[in-house]
Amino acid sequence: MLREKSTLENEIARLDALRQAREDLDEWLTLAEEDQSAEILETLSAQADTLEELLQVTEMNMLLSAPEDGKDAILEIHPGAGGTEAQDWAQMLLRMYVRWADAQDFKAEYLDFLDGDEAGIKSVTLRIRGANAYGLLKGERGIHRLIRISPFDSSGRRHTSFASVDVIPDAGDDITIDMKETDLRIDFFRSSGPGGQSVNTTSSAVRITHIPTGTVAQCQNEKSQHANRDSAMQILKARLYDLELRKRQDERQAEYANKMDISFGSQIRTYTLQPYRLVKDHRTNTEIGDVEAVLNGRIDTFLRDFLLYLHAEN
Repeated sequence: MLREKSTLENEIARLDALRQAREDLDEWLTLAEEDQSAEILETLSAQADTLEELLQVTEMNMLLSAPEDGKDAILEIHPGAGGTEAQDWAQMLLRMYVRWADAQDFKAEYLDFLDGDEAGIKSVTLRIRGANAYGLLKGERGIHRLIRISPFDSSGRRHTSFASVDVIPDAGDDITIDMKETDLRIDFFRSSGPGGQSVNTTSSAVRITHIPTGTVAQCQNEKSQHANRDSAMQILKARLYDLELRKRQDERQAEYANKMDISFGSQIRTYTLQPYRLVKDHRTNTEIGDVEAVLNGRIDTFLRDFLLYLHAEN
């Protein structure tokens, strides 16, 4: 209830800001008709940019109409084949999403983290808290491809790496998922944190398997076994909720058939650093040449264009 109230208040504030920006632009247009000085025209241009940004935000929120769109997101990254090269690429994606979340004033919480062999990561699970976090990020689900000169290849050859990104809605406390204790298998193991540092020398990490569906969730980033168990249960609940959503939408089988093939030809987006610099989304054909900006979290154009694409498809 409090979350719905906050969402409505934010929406009202956005609409108020949009109306005010339109009124401000009208005033500066009137002034520009009488005075076309550089200062007036510069301010007019800035007001037009502000209005355009607010319109884009409003448009994105109008596209987020599914009940689950307003929920927090659980985001998971796994490298494909390729060892250190792919694991480093997975860490680059992690950095991109964390920076994006920071720019939105969202909170990114580590639920599970497994270091790579020499560099990068073998897997990571995040909870991203913020208004419409799942709705905004749901289009990131799929295979991401990187083409670059490998920093791990002494011969300086070009390499292609893949990583899978999964995004599911956090079920939260307002969704009831029927889970019988007899359907769960709970395993405990020793945890290790980012950088190879030990989080706990005891078996505090927790892995929970939902036997009927084979769905697995684990957590090792909390300080106690109890806290890890709670977080793992939240992840499991979110995955079972997502499973049910996909069944209802008759989409899960097709989406996962593509997602599980972490190889050439199945990617949703390609990030090319060599021989040219370009990020291209293969669903929307959106292209951005500033690869560094994208890898630093500037992915809003891709998110918006995917929502428009999804709206047109439906």
